[in-house]
Amino acid sequence: MDFTQEIAKRRTFGIISHPDAGKTTLTEKLLLFGGAIQEAGAVKNNKIKKGATSDFMEIERQRGISVATSVLAFNYQEKKINILDTPGHKDFAEDTFRTLTAVDSVIVVIDVAKGVEEQTEKLVEVCRMRNIPMIVFINKLDREGKDAFDLLDEVEQKLGLKVTPLSFPIGMGYDFKGIYNIWEKNINLFSGDSKKNIEETIAFDDINNPELDTIIGDSAASELRDNLELVYEVYPEFNRDSYLDGTLQPVFFGSALNNFGVRELLDCFIDIAPAPRAKNAEERLVEPEENKFSGFVFKIHANMDPKHRDRLAFIKIVSGTFERNKPYLHVRNNKKLKFSSPNAFFAEKKEIVDISYAGDIVGLHDTGNFKIGDTLTEGENLHFKGIPSFSPEHFRYINNADPMKAKQLMKGVDQLMDEGVAQLFTLDLNGRKIIGTVGALQYEVIQYRLEHEYGAKCSYENFPVHKACWVEPEDEKSEEFTEFKRVKQKFLARDKHGQLVFLADSAFSIQMAQQKYPSVKLHFTSEFN
Repeated sequence: MDFTQEIAKRRTFGIISHPDAGKTTLTEKLLLFGGAIQEAGAVKNNKIKKGATSDFMEIERQRGISVATSVLAFNYQEKKINILDTPGHKDFAEDTFRTLTAVDSVIVVIDVAKGVEEQTEKLVEVCRMRNIPMIVFINKLDREGKDAFDLLDEVEQKLGLKVTPLSFPIGMGYDFKGIYNIWEKNINLFSGDSKKNIEETIAFDDINNPELDTIIGDSAASELRDNLELVYEVYPEFNRDSYLDGTLQPVFFGSALNNFGVRELLDCFIDIAPAPRAKNAEERLVEPEENKFSGFVFKIHANMDPKHRDRLAFIKIVSGTFERNKPYLHVRNNKKLKFSSPNAFFAEKKEIVDISYAGDIVGLHDTGNFKIGDTLTEGENLHFKGIPSFSPEHFRYINNADPMKAKQLMKGVDQLMDEGVAQLFTLDLNGRKIIGTVGALQYEVIQYRLEHEYGAKCSYENFPVHKACWVEPEDEKSEEFTEFKRVKQKFLARDKHGQLVFLADSAFSIQMAQQKYPSVKLHFTSEFN
C-alpha cells in the first residue's frame, strides 16, 4: 500500500463533553468494537479496580475524572483510528483546547437528561472557530431524559449548530425500545444487557410495514412513524460536504454504558469523517500528502511511567512519514534530532513504531528539548499556528515545604510546567515563584504529582491577581516603556520562556495601563509574536 493510501486510511478525532456525560465510557466501547480491549472497565464502578483504560494517572483513578488527554489507536474496517480522549472538567480545559489543534474531527457527547452544559458550549465554540467537523452523540438513553426534539433544538440554539439526526430513539428511559437508524435504514432493539456486544439489528427500509407494530408494539410504532415524518420535514438531508465544512452536524442517539448505538456511530463515522487535513503554518498551508515530514508538539507528559521518570512529547504528524532513527530538524532550537524509540499509543501501553503517517500521533522521549507548539520538519522552517498559552485565572505563590528537597521541587515544577499543566511566573522584584492555572483543581494535581512523582512537597499562598498580560513594547528603549516598568515593578514577572508579563490586580489597572502607556501592548495569550 503506498503512502497516500495509508494517509487516506487515517481518522484522527477528539471526543469532547462536559464532565460525566459519558465520554470516557464511549471511548471504551469504541475500543471494544476495534477489538482493542476485551472487557471495558466501568469508570465509576469501584469493584472493577481496572478503571477506565484511558484514565491512567493515579489521581484520575481516585477522582474518576480524566485530567490528561490520552491517545488511543486501533484498526476498524481497514481504517486506522486515533482517538484523543480529552478531559471534560473545566479546570483542565487548556489541555483540551490544545488537543483540538491535533484532531481532524470531533465527537461531542451530550447527556440526555442534562442537555447542553457549559463546558460543552466552550469546547464547541473552539471547534466552530476552526471549522472542525462534528458529530453529536446523545448519550444515556436508557435513563429518563429530555424529549429528543427538545434536545435537538437545544443543540442548535445553545451550540449554534445546524443538526440532522441520523438515528432516532424509540422511547426513552423505562420505555426505551431501541433506535431507528436513519443512516443504515434498520432498527436496533434494546435488550438492556450491556454484556452483549451487539444488539439485535433488523433491516427495515419501509417503516410503514405492519411488521413494525409486531416488533416494537402498536403505540411505539405509531409514535416512531410520526417522529420520523417530522424529522424528514424539519431537518435537512445529510450532506457530507456540509459536514466536512463544519456547517452541518449529524446526530446519533445511544447508551454508551449499554454499548447501544455505538457501532452505528462508529460505522457512520468511518464512512463520513475526514482523512487527515491540511494545516496552516505561518509560512504556508501544509498538505498531508506532501513527501516531506512535518509535525508539531501539542502535549507533553512527564512520568508516563513513574518508574522511569520519562517525559513524552506527543507529536501530531501533519505531512509525510515519520521514520525511526531518521534525523529531523527541531525548528525552534535549529538542531537535528534522531529518535530511536518513537511510540504509538494505546492508553498507557506504548509500542515502538518504525514508521508513522500523516494523521498519526507519535510519542517521542524527551530530555527537555521540547515545549508545546514546537515544530519538527525534514529541514524546512515551519511554525504551526494556534497553540497558545491562555492567561490563567488563578494565581498562587508556591513554597517549598521540605528544604531538603529544593532540587527535586524545582525539577518537578519545571517539568510539569513544560507539560502545560499550569504556568510559572517569576517575580522580577524578589524572584518568588507564582503558579497560574486555568482551574483551582490543578493545584491539587500539581501538589499530588510533585509528592508522588518527584518526592517533593509544596505549599501555596494566595496571590491576588486578576489576569496575566504578556507585554509587547513598541520600543524597548523608549521612555514610556522604562516608566511602565518603574511604576509596575511590583507586578512584573517573567514566564518560563523569559517573556515579560504584567500580573494585573484588576481589570481597571489593565485599562489604566493601556490608556497611560499606549505604546506598550498587553496580550491575554502568549501567542502574539
